[in-house]
Amino acid sequence: VQLVESGGGLVQAGGSLRLSCAASGRTFSSYAMGWFRQAPGKEREFVSTMYWNGRSTYADSVKGRFTISRDNANNTVYLQMNNLKPEDTAVYYCATDRYSYGSLTPPDVYWGQGTQVTVSS
Repeated sequence: VQLVESGGGLVQAGGSLRLSCAASGRTFSSYAMGWFRQAPGKEREFVSTMYWNGRSTYADSVKGRFTISRDNANNTVYLQMNNLKPEDTAVYYCATDRYSYGSLTPPDVYWGQGTQVTVSS
């Protein structure tokens, strides 16, 4: 399984970015996919998950600002980030579950290499 993120960058507070994660190595329609992030000096934290049935969950800190979506035909998951804040600055990691119909709970996930998001004030 390989996950490749793109779309990170530098943006001013209040701006938007869209992250993409292209997955390969298996069919992903039966697997949860999502995003985590890690800020400097902090532990990696959950951001959002989209399950095989289309249900999505979000961390409280991003609810109402971030939207996750997925394109099963192209094995791609997206994270639309609006109204970005300096505290959103982190490396964002794409993840998919090791097991079908799983809950995307580490350590039973595959990780991408990460993409840096920096939000200036």
